[in-house]
Amino acid sequence: MDYRQLISRYSKLGQRVSDLSRIESLMRAVGDPQEKLRFIHIAGTNGKGSVTEMLSKTLTAAGYRTGSFTSPFILRYNDRIRIDGREIADAELDELADIVDSAVKSLPEGFSQFEITQAMAMLHYERQGCDFVVLETGLGGLLDSTNVIPPPEAAVITSIALDHTAILGGTLSDIARHKAGIIKPGSAAVCSACVGEEARAVIAKQAHGCGTELIIPDMDAMTVHRCDIFGSEFDYRGLRGLRLRMGGEHQLYNAAAAIETADILRARGYDIPESALREGLTAQIPARVQILRETPPVILDGSHNPEGLSALSKIAEQLPRPRRAVIGMLSDKDSEKAARLIAGSCGEFICVEGFMPSARPAGELAELLTRCGANARASGRTPAETVRELTSLPDGSLVICGSLYLASEILAAGIF
Repeated sequence: MDYRQLISRYSKLGQRVSDLSRIESLMRAVGDPQEKLRFIHIAGTNGKGSVTEMLSKTLTAAGYRTGSFTSPFILRYNDRIRIDGREIADAELDELADIVDSAVKSLPEGFSQFEITQAMAMLHYERQGCDFVVLETGLGGLLDSTNVIPPPEAAVITSIALDHTAILGGTLSDIARHKAGIIKPGSAAVCSACVGEEARAVIAKQAHGCGTELIIPDMDAMTVHRCDIFGSEFDYRGLRGLRLRMGGEHQLYNAAAAIETADILRARGYDIPESALREGLTAQIPARVQILRETPPVILDGSHNPEGLSALSKIAEQLPRPRRAVIGMLSDKDSEKAARLIAGSCGEFICVEGFMPSARPAGELAELLTRCGANARASGRTPAETVRELTSLPDGSLVICGSLYLASEILAAGIF
């Protein structure tokens, strides 16, 4: 069957669950392919995608057949399921959809689109003989459907911030408890140095209970030679002249977590040459401080929560004036806090809507930004039309931000 028919059928059922029994039943019905795979499991509020890409590229460069599972998709559904950087083909998705559809019909409960996608992905990785799967959680960790996997080789937590509080809880400790749920007995554990003490204590307790050491990168062992929108050059412990292509200081924390994870895998007997790690660190993914044009600069970033937009704000302040931003956000995000964090970074904000049914109305977002001291207005045009108009201006710089869905629409419009 056409895989689009299958996933659209389950687009309305949410992921909120009280245990993993629902996904366990689905995986059992398709033969438990996850039990035949090795994983690196990655959770965190921000940075999951970057670390996933760095480690996937590292393992591929080391000669391992490596699957990667990410969400949401950026350009099209297929880019969520990749092996060695190549996304799954439509024909393969259609074949997997037949298998999953038959399994679902034999079960009494309904499933979310995320769970359906995960089942197809696990079947794909198992059938294609992946040596590793670098697996990004969808929401949280403890009750996230990806946590149906056996103990991973390494559980990596990239950052903890207040996001999805209606589901994960209203404190950093609550959210950390969910993220730390990916740490299991037999797993190594890495926690980014950017995680604060309150959340780190919760993660450390989970690791201790599982009998594993919690590795936290030593940022004092890092010497940064350059860090800007075009990437970074740095030393870390005994490694000299490391390079990142993704811009921003926050990527240094992600890189350190990836390096520590690679060291853990080496200690577990996997052959990961330094050259493979260096190549992995040069990973670049769409909509993470993506430079669409260098002169005048146009930057695209999908950060959608306060922590991510705070990092983007620091990057935007490095850009030439006049600085303009096209911004759109979803209604379920903490737009008010995000507006306070980013309001001073650009001289003008042009707010857009229409890239998702759940997008916050542009006028409402403009009012929020104005209350926070920004010069903001609603566009009145589509996101793509708005960006085309602003990129025709001869000077200054442009930041496109606020949502991965907005980023996806701009990339798909073929403007750049």
